[in-house]
Amino acid sequence: MNTKFILIAFLLMVIIQIYVPAKMIFAKEEVIAQGKEFRFKTAPVDPTDPFRGKYIILSFEENAFQVTNADDWIPGDPVYVSLGTNASGFAQILGVSREKPSSTEDYVLASIDYIFNDSLRNMTIDYPFDRFYMEESKAANAELAYNESAGDTTQVTYALVAVKNGDAVIKDVLINGVPIAEVAKNWQENNVE
Repeated sequence: MNTKFILIAFLLMVIIQIYVPAKMIFAKEEVIAQGKEFRFKTAPVDPTDPFRGKYIILSFEENAFQVTNADDWIPGDPVYVSLGTNASGFAQILGVSREKPSSTEDYVLASIDYIFNDSLRNMTIDYPFDRFYMEESKAANAELAYNESAGDTTQVTYALVAVKNGDAVIKDVLINGVPIAEVAKNWQENNVE
């Protein structure tokens, strides 16, 4: 009897350990498959630390929003960022709220990074998708290609992000419309001595 109980408890524990990560993976896959795509134009980052291990740290141009009363907002608090698309086809912040937007709006759950209580009263947004993971063998060349393009104003670098019901997943990082993995491969071929 006691052995049967231990076996059932063990099997239940194994099922739970498989279920939880699988549920998280399937939720992100659903966002990628069914979410609306936004192109977030990246901003240059500190060239001394653009990568940590196997991912690129991304910074975005569209990360600030003017608020009427800066004192009402606290850094670190969660906010709902309503998104639209500007005339160039890139993501644009339409509004920031503590309340979940209507189901017809595209939005992402983010947090407040910083509040500038100056004449502009800008709130900077800390998006939950600021890292793009890559295969380790391509990461070094991607770092070099990304740094080169981020400092060159003639190149357009952006993250393609799928957004659904407040959740967001980076699908790819592109430089002039070309996936970064392909850019890294081309960069390596062109820069091998």
